[in-house]
Amino acid sequence: MTATPNRRPNHLAGQTSPYLLQHLYNPVDWYPWGAEALAKAKRENKPIFVSIGYAACHWCHVMEHESFENDAIAALLNASFVPIKVDREERPDLDEIYMTAVQLMTGQGGWPLNVFLTPDGKPFFGGTYFPPEDRAGRRGFPGILEAVRDAWASRRDEIAGSADGLAAHILEATQVPAASGGSPVGSAEDAQAAAELARRYDPHWGGFGPAPKFPPHGAIGLLLRHHAATGDAASLAMAAGTLDRMARGGMYDQIGGGFARYSVDERWLVPHFEKMLYDQALLVPVYTDGWLATGKPAYRRVVLETLDFVRRELTDPEGGFWSSLDADSEGHEGRFYVWSPAEVEAALGTGDGTFVCSTYGIDARGNFEGKSIPNRLDGEIDDALAARLRPLRAKLLAARKTRVRPATDDKVLTAWNGLMISAFARAYQAFGREEDLTSARRAADFVRRALWKDGRLLVAWRRGTAQLPAYLDDYAFFARGLVDLYEADFDRRDLDDAAAIARALVAHFGDGAGGFHFTADDHEALLARTKSTWDGALPAGSGVATEALLRIGLHTGDKALSDAAGRTLVAMRPSVARSPSAFAALLAAAAYGSARVPEIVIVGPRHDPATASLLSMARSVYLPARAIALCDRSAGASDLPLLEGKTLLSGRPAAYVCRSSVCDAPVSTPDALGAALRR
Repeated sequence: MTATPNRRPNHLAGQTSPYLLQHLYNPVDWYPWGAEALAKAKRENKPIFVSIGYAACHWCHVMEHESFENDAIAALLNASFVPIKVDREERPDLDEIYMTAVQLMTGQGGWPLNVFLTPDGKPFFGGTYFPPEDRAGRRGFPGILEAVRDAWASRRDEIAGSADGLAAHILEATQVPAASGGSPVGSAEDAQAAAELARRYDPHWGGFGPAPKFPPHGAIGLLLRHHAATGDAASLAMAAGTLDRMARGGMYDQIGGGFARYSVDERWLVPHFEKMLYDQALLVPVYTDGWLATGKPAYRRVVLETLDFVRRELTDPEGGFWSSLDADSEGHEGRFYVWSPAEVEAALGTGDGTFVCSTYGIDARGNFEGKSIPNRLDGEIDDALAARLRPLRAKLLAARKTRVRPATDDKVLTAWNGLMISAFARAYQAFGREEDLTSARRAADFVRRALWKDGRLLVAWRRGTAQLPAYLDDYAFFARGLVDLYEADFDRRDLDDAAAIARALVAHFGDGAGGFHFTADDHEALLARTKSTWDGALPAGSGVATEALLRIGLHTGDKALSDAAGRTLVAMRPSVARSPSAFAALLAAAAYGSARVPEIVIVGPRHDPATASLLSMARSVYLPARAIALCDRSAGASDLPLLEGKTLLSGRPAAYVCRSSVCDAPVSTPDALGAALRR
């Protein structure tokens, strides 16, 4: 952070969020959300102006430069309002409430999110990006500030009444009625969701619906599961078609690996260039499952290249994963990632440069502001071409490192780290790279060490400071990550810690009727205590929590956790029935509630080649829901019910396949195990 000459820092001094610190030297007298700012608004009877964004947000940067660095606009804000700046990634609770308010008021939302509140926190006016002057029939930010100021002075009672009404609507919009009794979410809703997606599928370019196209990780996973359960060829074709197209486009970084946030066009060619940790974490598992379901080598390459990108560019020296890379560098979106033929040839020489330009569609015309986004829209990269490109991509990556790098949001978020731990652990199970298991292990140990205190989780860590009481997503995503890590490495500590976190989740977030609140029972009182139910950019916390509870229950026999998950599957069924494809995470969880979930136990010494062969076979079959465990008696006895009664077969390593604790006869060869799993 570079101080603006002759400008004092505002009240954001002492914050750790990179997004908040970007605004530290604005002339706007920003406060962080907290008691000091809220008390000031009440004491001075001023409306609150809340601006919510995140470090990698392009339009947040634009509005900061145009308006929040403008002395005249800052003077208007400081004189008549209490300005509060919020990092949506640290405070998703506030973001959800006030995003709902703006969507109710305007019919749309996005970031930056700018909302005017009464001193008691009730919204009465808001929007997203406001230009610094009137433009194309759109009122400029100074005019908006003056109008709100004048209305507050002359029509305060009217504003208060409107704010009360809007607060009531927010409360109604964020509560989900629960059903009791009846059957749980299951295969019927899965089929309805697949049918919904089929109606929206783009048969030419993959994905669902028109541009802009966001990576539909939940939809792809749902379709792969539906194909595995029913054999429906259309579901597999839609999933594979979308995976193929995303991997070939410019939204996927063909040089350095990893995915940008979304594509602005229908072809996945031109991305919005910010790279978010959670997109990598959510796409790696669906590409892994795509590989298990189809065997396509391209999917394996995407997974490994994406994990290499995260390890290289989004990993803290202490082991946790950072949050994002900005879209902009040198004041221009995408400059870091685009190429001209001359730049490619300077890095590779004429012959190799011409070959790479032809391969990746880089030409003098360009496809983005005069330069080219590397892409493979005209076809896949086969293994032979990939091998030829590998050293050339490494040279281009080295040349790219000499450019001005986009800013990194280097805070570590518990929830997003939980997702990334799952991604590394699941990729390790499929592909066996030890460095991926190491990355998952280091991150899990970091979260335990830095963000788990006295049995409760915290939200964020940066440069030695951890803060903020955690949300449902933090508990659910990290607990599931530990289960995935346990099934990768079979370290009992991971399962025990997952169970401890799950019990805290049920105790502090459960609603008692079947479902989960987004904030804990001892969280700061806000306008509404919301529930995380349907999926958005992240899978719904309720869905992931349900999955984690069911999987922990399968391993440990903890009936209280399984029952809490079962109540959620029943309670949520009416909501899911109205729009099944919006509940992909909950539908994924429902698969673990089936009596047919395979419980796979491999019995044998961990380092015995015969044990390893059985384990490899168990992991090579695509099973959308399964529990897998290793029973190594040489390491000592175990009290886990899943392992009870499992022994070697005539002194040799063996595999047991059970369902609802009823087991088939044990087998001792990989072929026999594969046949049992495919039945």
